[in-house]
Amino acid sequence: MTFTATPEALHTEAEHPGAEHPGHEQPEPTPPGAAGTGDPDLLGLPEVPCPREVPTCDARELTRVFFERLRSLEEGTRAYQYVRNTLIEMNISLVHFAARPFRDRPGGPETEDIIQVGTIGLIKAIDRYEPERNVQFSTLAMPYITGEIKRHFRDTTWAVRVPRRHQELRSQLAKATEELTSATGHAPTPAELAVHLDLPEDEVRQGLVAANGYSAHSLDAPQEVSAGSGTRAADRSARTLAETLGGVDPDLEAVENRHALAPLLARLDERTTRILELRFGQEMTQAEIGAEIGLSQMHVSRLLSRTLGSLREELLRDD
Repeated sequence: MTFTATPEALHTEAEHPGAEHPGHEQPEPTPPGAAGTGDPDLLGLPEVPCPREVPTCDARELTRVFFERLRSLEEGTRAYQYVRNTLIEMNISLVHFAARPFRDRPGGPETEDIIQVGTIGLIKAIDRYEPERNVQFSTLAMPYITGEIKRHFRDTTWAVRVPRRHQELRSQLAKATEELTSATGHAPTPAELAVHLDLPEDEVRQGLVAANGYSAHSLDAPQEVSAGSGTRAADRSARTLAETLGGVDPDLEAVENRHALAPLLARLDERTTRILELRFGQEMTQAEIGAEIGLSQMHVSRLLSRTLGSLREELLRDD
């Protein structure tokens, strides 16, 4: 394909060299300073248009350069914020790398939440990094990022709050259970776990109980019923955990009261025992009881009041 310039175009080019032709954009000159900021504090810094897209090999060298400049800037200035934010974006890949083992954990937070928490650890590492120690920034940053993510899991993902030592023991027990199951072909007992972890058996049992507090199930969740339980398919589908839980049985309290009352009744005289039997056993009125044993209704009422008050006082006494 050939291109023939018109006389008008040649004339324009001769009079105005470098003039903009229609349909062609000319790049604007970059202002002095990093990334076109024009800040004299940033003179000499490499321009990083897209910090998140910097290759790893280049990010290491750029990180060193930006840290050297960060330490010479006053905290709170625009230049300081620019350099600090660029360091965060250039090293955000460390957060994604550290977050991989924590993704898709049952009952755990979403991936974006993990990234946000890990970024907090990255920022802490940037604020505490000292270039003069000649240590790679990633060496310091990874423990900060991983520790922040683990702390988030420890503080927010447990359904029931348990001591930190039991939370840490849960991970050890899970790993030991997997190793022993693979080696022995059966689920390990608490005693076997205790020997494998070199811990007291009671502590292992406490850890196993505490591990149940990691996640909770809804009372309204359907309960799974095994196919061989003998129930029909229609009966196996609808029951929830709440429907399988028993309620308070008032008769149990009555059993306790009768058991506590028996020795007190045994100490009553024959006439008083007879009055109680007629009143509460045969449900006779006070007048009918008086006619039965030859006492007035008023006398029967006084005997009942005195006897019941004495029994009540004995039952409520804390020995």
